[in-house]
Amino acid sequence: MPPQQPHNRILLVDDEEGIRFTLGTLLKKEGYRVESAAHIGEARALLQNHRFDVAFLDISLAGENGLDLLREIKEVDSAVQVVMFTGAPKLESAVEAVRLGAFDYITKPVRYETLIAITRHALSVKSFNDERERHRANLDAIFRTVSDSILMVDREGCLVQFNSTAERICGYGRELIGIGAAEIKLGCGGECRSLLLEVLENGTSRELKRIECRSHGGKARVVTVTATPVVESDGAISGAVAVIRDETALVELERTQQRRGRFHGIVGASEAMQRVYSMIESLADLPTTVLIFGESGTGKELVAAALHESGSRAKGPFVKVNCSALSEHLLESELFGHVRGAFTGAIADKVGRFQKAHGGTLFLDEIGDISPAIQMRLLRVLQESEFERVGESHSIKVDVRIIAASNQSLAEKVAQGIFRQDLYYRLNVVRLDVPPLRSRRDDTELLVAHFLMQFNTRFSKAVTAVSHDVAALFTTYEWPGNVRELEHAIEHACILCKSSIISVDDLPPDLRGAAPPVPIAGGEGTVSQAVILTIDDALAASGGNKVRAAKMLGISRMTLYRQLAELGP
Repeated sequence: MPPQQPHNRILLVDDEEGIRFTLGTLLKKEGYRVESAAHIGEARALLQNHRFDVAFLDISLAGENGLDLLREIKEVDSAVQVVMFTGAPKLESAVEAVRLGAFDYITKPVRYETLIAITRHALSVKSFNDERERHRANLDAIFRTVSDSILMVDREGCLVQFNSTAERICGYGRELIGIGAAEIKLGCGGECRSLLLEVLENGTSRELKRIECRSHGGKARVVTVTATPVVESDGAISGAVAVIRDETALVELERTQQRRGRFHGIVGASEAMQRVYSMIESLADLPTTVLIFGESGTGKELVAAALHESGSRAKGPFVKVNCSALSEHLLESELFGHVRGAFTGAIADKVGRFQKAHGGTLFLDEIGDISPAIQMRLLRVLQESEFERVGESHSIKVDVRIIAASNQSLAEKVAQGIFRQDLYYRLNVVRLDVPPLRSRRDDTELLVAHFLMQFNTRFSKAVTAVSHDVAALFTTYEWPGNVRELEHAIEHACILCKSSIISVDDLPPDLRGAAPPVPIAGGEGTVSQAVILTIDDALAASGGNKVRAAKMLGISRMTLYRQLAELGP
């Protein structure tokens, strides 16, 4: 129990002078400062000039009602602990006093022990309430001044507080106070709320660095979430607080200052690929149709998948259709579905790809190969966002983003009259060109390392690199099949390779035939530095076996012996 402080001020309101004198004397004897009033008017004057910790009010005040003064005191300063006393107790007045916020209700005559005990208890409660209010005020000040989003849950995992930043960016509202964090749905992944509940359960701080989420408006953000338990003085956990720092601008700045070697499954750090990445980010959250153009094997499907994964539809389905692989009849059924009995062999209803892609993205690869009839049906879906299944007259509404791809010039097909001009304009709202591998040769080394890792895992190999000759070939070869051809070449080489370094002999025959001769500078007897390095690498990879080393280098064993002799010991 806290000791009485000289500044503890008590208001005593009673219309009987004897009671005011007696109770006032007892309270002053305990060290309290006491102000007395005979009626409500005097009490109001005192309340205007002083702040009181406790007030003792008589319910009956010479024609006035002490409950009216209780109501006024609570409206002016709810922290004052008010004790009502009366010589004629009634249940109705006691209930009303409690309803209006009275701390206690006692009857006259008031015994000394009762007076002092109630006073001390009331002051103790007020001290606790004041401390809690200061704590809340400090939290409010922190919440208002911090630019990060802040959330707080109680020991039951229910939301108890949030700041204006969380309200503005995340969409929290007063109506969510008291609701369990797991039950709150704001259209985001809810990782921050899940982290709060985890911290609440485990009692240890946690941090999620740079996770992707979406703001209340649907905008993609990158945030770091730090959650900490609220621990009381006795060690009990009474809640948890999460601070959500928006690092989107910082991530964007870092992206502009350094090249990205990977982006949603796409490998490449060249300038050409940086432009592709930036284009994908610009288009990710837009509902517009995108036409991806690129030669066969450039990775158009990966670009389409990156567009889907980077945007607001990422949680929806990503459905792919290769339009050139199906006949007109099968493609129509695949795209739009059919009902039972629509044609011979239609033994059951079929859901089409458009319907499967509802809420997500439909990728139409090799769109240039579709027939005029499919073009007409596709145009209607793009215009009206609805279609009918084959054999059905009922229209189905869909919410689908269309991404199309082609390795043929659709403009030329329009000029030839084999592709609808109106469909071309609908598809070609934004065109995204994927560069061929020969125009981004700087990416070859990254791609080779990526595929080596991939096939080492698949085939349980330990291939670590390619020989100098293979590297030289890869950077000069025209790659008509682009990244897909390179992938197949590495796969073929990994299967045949008997050492840790891929040699020219391990490559597919067509590619092996394009290999340049072993570089020898200064005539027959002088070996270039490139070959010196290649010989060292080959000998190291073959464990000193000169026959295997010569094979890896693409030269004869006698040539290797001669070159080693020229190099000397």
